Amino acid sequence: MIERRPFNELGGEDLGWLKAKHHFSFAAQGDHSPKGWGSLRVWNDDEIAPNAGFPLHAHANMEIITYVREGAVTHRDNLGNEGRIEAGDVQVMSAGTGIRHAEYNLEQEPTRIFQIWITPSSKGGSPAWGAQPFPKADRSGRFVTLASGFDSDNDALPIRALARVVGATLKAGESVEYALAEGRHAYLVPASGSVEVNGVRIHARDGAAIKDIALVRITAIEDAELVMVDAP
Repeated sequence: MIERRPFNELGGEDLGWLKAKHHFSFAAQGDHSPKGWGSLRVWNDDEIAPNAGFPLHAHANMEIITYVREGAVTHRDNLGNEGRIEAGDVQVMSAGTGIRHAEYNLEQEPTRIFQIWITPSSKGGSPAWGAQPFPKADRSGRFVTLASGFDSDNDALPIRALARVVGATLKAGESVEYALAEGRHAYLVPASGSVEVNGVRIHARDGAAIKDIALVRITAIEDAELVMVDAP
């Protein structure tokens, strides 16, 4: 099963400083979008205006992954962590028992991100934050694991869920495959470029909800940058 979720049909909001599209029903917006895909709860496609952002606010019991597509995000939290992540970088925040954080675009150009929330395997635990660069050249023609709750994924940022966030870049005509275990849910979004997923055309920033397919084969119709979540 592959269900295409066109970008132009997603719910969202335009607050001036923030233009957001929601692949899943988010907060109290009350739209008719799906509530999630397996343990994947949120996938927001955000554009943050220069010198704007999210002021200090709280989260608990959620794994929050930020993938920077363009620009940069500056992070601060009540644990004393500070960091700036730019295009190609990934940030992970395990909210645990509770964390307060702020995320700002302090650049002169808009910043574009994917923000992904995954329900943790269990509640609680000390909150934590981490960030890491993942050069796009290292992902050329193959999936690289960006964040993972599996011990075998030593080079990825750790999350507290039995899930993976993977990324790849493809040249037009290139293909990449991903083995999806039985009962798992995959959700794929091209940050740029159009692709075919087992023959289904997925355009840039569309979502592809994938289930009950043992081998996912993605072929780039044009140069493409991919992000995918594999979740229970």
